[in-house]
Amino acid sequence: MDQVDQTLDGSQEQGGRIIQVNIEEQMKTAYIDYSMSVIVSRALPDVRDGFKPVHRRILFAMNELGMTYNKPYKKSARVVGEVLGKYHPHGDSSVYDAMVRMAQEWSMRYMLVEGQGNMGNQDGDGPAAMRYTEVRLQRLTEYVLQDIEKDTVDFQLNFDDSLEEPTVMPTRIPQLLVNGSSGIAVGMATNMLPHNLGEVIDGCIAYIEDREITVEDLIKYVKAPDFPTGGIIFGVEGVKQGFRTGRGRVVVRGKLHVDTKPSGREQIIITEVPYQVSRDTLTDRIGQLVNDRTIEGIAHVNNESNQKEGTRIVLDLKRDGVANVIINQLYKHTELQTSYGINNVALSKGRPRILNLRDLISEFVEFRHEVVVRRTKFELREAEKRAHILEGYLIALDHLDEVIQLIRNSSTPENAKEGLMTQFGMSEIQAKAVLELRLQRLTGMERDKIREEHGELMKLIAHLKEILGDEGMRFQIIKDELLDVKTRFADERKSEIQYLANEMRIEDLIELEDVVITISHLGYIKRTPADEYRQQKRGGRGVIGGKTREEDWIEHLFVASSHHTLMFFTEKGRCYWLKVYEIPEGDKQSKGRAIQNLIQIPPDDNIRAIIDVKNFDDVDNQYILLCTKKGIIKRTELKEFSRPRQSGVNAITVVEGDQLLEARLTNGQTQVIMGVRSGRAIRFPEDKVRATGRGAIGVTGIEVDEAGDEVVGMICVDGTDTTRNVLVVSQKGFGKRTPVDEYRITNRGGKGVKTINVTDKTGSLIGILDVVENQDLMITCRSGITIRMSVADIREAGRNTQGVKLIRLEESDEIAAITTLDEMEEETPSEGASEAPDAPAEGAEPAADAAAGENPENE
Repeated sequence: MDQVDQTLDGSQEQGGRIIQVNIEEQMKTAYIDYSMSVIVSRALPDVRDGFKPVHRRILFAMNELGMTYNKPYKKSARVVGEVLGKYHPHGDSSVYDAMVRMAQEWSMRYMLVEGQGNMGNQDGDGPAAMRYTEVRLQRLTEYVLQDIEKDTVDFQLNFDDSLEEPTVMPTRIPQLLVNGSSGIAVGMATNMLPHNLGEVIDGCIAYIEDREITVEDLIKYVKAPDFPTGGIIFGVEGVKQGFRTGRGRVVVRGKLHVDTKPSGREQIIITEVPYQVSRDTLTDRIGQLVNDRTIEGIAHVNNESNQKEGTRIVLDLKRDGVANVIINQLYKHTELQTSYGINNVALSKGRPRILNLRDLISEFVEFRHEVVVRRTKFELREAEKRAHILEGYLIALDHLDEVIQLIRNSSTPENAKEGLMTQFGMSEIQAKAVLELRLQRLTGMERDKIREEHGELMKLIAHLKEILGDEGMRFQIIKDELLDVKTRFADERKSEIQYLANEMRIEDLIELEDVVITISHLGYIKRTPADEYRQQKRGGRGVIGGKTREEDWIEHLFVASSHHTLMFFTEKGRCYWLKVYEIPEGDKQSKGRAIQNLIQIPPDDNIRAIIDVKNFDDVDNQYILLCTKKGIIKRTELKEFSRPRQSGVNAITVVEGDQLLEARLTNGQTQVIMGVRSGRAIRFPEDKVRATGRGAIGVTGIEVDEAGDEVVGMICVDGTDTTRNVLVVSQKGFGKRTPVDEYRITNRGGKGVKTINVTDKTGSLIGILDVVENQDLMITCRSGITIRMSVADIREAGRNTQGVKLIRLEESDEIAAITTLDEMEEETPSEGASEAPDAPAEGAEPAADAAAGENPENE
């Protein structure tokens, strides 16, 4: 029936009139009200502090009773009575069970209550009655309740409006992620797993430092759940799904090992069981499977666990029992392998929400920010109140005789108060405080203390106002407090992470080795083991470094580790990323693979510089220095490039007619040397170039004014390192080493000084490097010929010389690229490869002769 006429205790009958209601709507409304009450006030935790109301009330009541970690234990019954009588009018068993769970090391990853007496055990036995056990708060819980008295959180009236209780705890600990939560509401449920405190705090700090951080980046910090009972997390794909979406699945296996008894028989010993699995229940289940002959090969099973030594379940095998087969059967048929559903449902702003990892961290950090703001405002109010009173004291001390005379002449305290307000301009609060001032505060020492206290308070007030006006300071306070918690309470992971075969990181399967990366002018790339390049003497003919087409040549050649990431910078100012192991392997004679097949570089763009980055986990105080052919230089923090994108990003805005030439990774304290084709170079400190964002244009590094002149290279040197030289090489194979000190430090933007004497015989300057004697130099020609020689064999000469011949070139050939390698042992020459003696090659001139007759450069 759609409509029903009804009276319920006369409530629906008013003034002789019956109100008709739809019973379906009435039931729906009543049930929704009930379900929301269960959701908000009983079953789901608050995303800010991670507590359900019962846990919050227990901890608040214990704090009010003074049951801190450094005070004596008190009976559990006293706590339960306090919670029931003041805040939580439900059954005593529900309160006691919730409190006991917070004191069980196998239930909570980080216990909040310290118990004394029988608190139950992991075998499923319950705790002793509340009249026998005693409790107090853990030291960690101090950081959950800290600053609750400083108006950091809202309070609400209790069930009978006689007392106030907090609506949330001002916790410094990411409690919801750290200890997890589970509960069944009406129409929804939550199952949040515990995590490692150190990992969660690292994730929070990463979020504070980069508010745009993704879930994938946070997973690098919060790797997986961490259960109080340990175990092995078997596979991470379900865990990652839970982190990304708030719903997932994690499989946990118990930890075990196989021992051999003196008799020769084997034993399987289980030392850790999955979270929330009863050891007695597991033992009984194994015994039942043995009796049913589901598992064969086990002679005896016994639970030898105790509180002192922890979990120990011993399975004695029969002589014909195969341990590996039985272990797999245990995982299949028992709770030794258990799966947990991740269902991250929590109350956010009073409403239930499914939250991923980033949501959980961001909600906690924003709540901490709110707590810091409220605490600072409270401390500022209190400091200003105290300062106001002290200012009254100071007025009285400055007019002490007059104040005493006024008080003596007043007939009543009220008259004295009004006299102080009228005569000395005090407020009512100040006048009252002066009248209540004890005579001993008028001694010289006490007067000095009042002035000193007032001075300190004024400094505190200024500091608190600075905090309220600077968001960066507030987030730094949050970081410092989180790091303090981490230092005090973080520990190692208890649960191991075991990747499945299809989840193994590729890096784990790639051998860690140094490889030579070669990139041709037309964009062909390959990697070759570094030991394929043998060392030759200066002036040799070289060997083939890579087969190329007639119009192609090797343009970039350098050494990198197979696990590193390469950052490619193109002449149009774009940046792309590629793992070294993703580069196809080839021998020295192979052409390589077109780089457009590996990264999305447009056809009209070319790679100009490559930077080898070990990892992007620690990029503080690291910068990318970029320079263009027209002498523009730009500095950008490396962390701006720490989020690889398949389509690349803009590294520098290159103006029309210019090209990006070089990129260098620096620590922010280096000195920059830029060389130009005409043979000039300039040296200036890196910090003369202000750090800018990725899209900026840059500033002038060196003046390039001659027609056809352009920058050929840039190096970054440590000004205090006297072992490094500047090595320059010309187009026709001449080169030399010059001490860095011969290049005087100037401001950026000048013309620089001469770095090599450019003549028709030497050709233009082609490259500039910073080297040490224990390195090798590898020269690559346009024809594909390469030569590797020791840097120590290259003569050291002054700036104003042409150097010595490093390689004999055919008339039509010229040098295309130079790079340094770590020195390796010299190998026996291969057939057909010629070497020159350690003397100037044919056509090379001694450095002194080359410089003869030249006038010193006019600087």
